[in-house]
Amino acid sequence: MRLLVVEDEEHLAAAIADGLTAEGFDVDVAHNGPDGLWRAREGSYDAIVLDVLLPGMHGYKVCRTLRDEGVWTPILILTAKDGEYDEAEALDTGADDFLSKPFSFVVLLARLRALIRRGAPPRPNVLTVGTLELDPAARRARRGGTDIRLTAREFALLDFLMRKHGDVASKTDILDHVWGIDFQGDPNVVEVYVGYLRRKIDQPFDTESIETVRGAGYRLVADV
Repeated sequence: MRLLVVEDEEHLAAAIADGLTAEGFDVDVAHNGPDGLWRAREGSYDAIVLDVLLPGMHGYKVCRTLRDEGVWTPILILTAKDGEYDEAEALDTGADDFLSKPFSFVVLLARLRALIRRGAPPRPNVLTVGTLELDPAARRARRGGTDIRLTAREFALLDFLMRKHGDVASKTDILDHVWGIDFQGDPNVVEVYVGYLRRKIDQPFDTESIETVRGAGYRLVADV
C-alpha cells in the first residue's frame, strides 16, 4: 500500500512516515503544496495525508485541484485548526476525512485504513437518479434543471446516498462515511440532515426520493 504524506513540519512528517512504514506502508513525503500536488498527480497512491497550512499552495487548494482534475485518491486533511467551519471547508474541497492536530497516531492509522478499505472507485462526472443530478467536481446539485444549494455536509450525505442508489444505507454507514468513524456526537444528526435534504431536494419538487426503511436506514430512489 502506497501513501503520500504532505506536511511541512519535517519532524512531524518524519514521525508519521516512520510510523506508517513500521505498519507496512510504502510512504512518500512532500513538504510543500506544489510538490505534494505533483506527487499526487504522478504517483499511484492508496491514500493521501494532506496538511492545510503548506508553503507554496494551501492544502485546501491542493485538494480542490486534484478533485477538479479527476484525481479521486482518498484524502485525509490534517490541520492545526479546529471547529465545524474548518471541517466543512475540508469536506467542501473534496476531502474524505478530517483530523485536527494534535492527534493520536492510532487514530490516524485507523482512519487511513478505513479510507483504504473504501477505496477510490472511478467517479462519474455527474451522478444521476431520476431527475436529480449531482456533479462532485463542480459541487453542484440540480433537479430537473433547477439548481439546489446544499451545505458541505448535505452535499456529502446526498453524494453517499446517490452512490448507493437503490440500496439501503444504515445510520452507522452514513455516520462513518459522512461524519467520520470517530464521530462522538448524537447519532440522530443523521435524521436531522435527512430532513434538511428532503426540504431541499424533494419538497419543492413534490417528490419523495429519500425513503425511510424502518429499522434499516435510508434509500434514495428515482422520483416518486
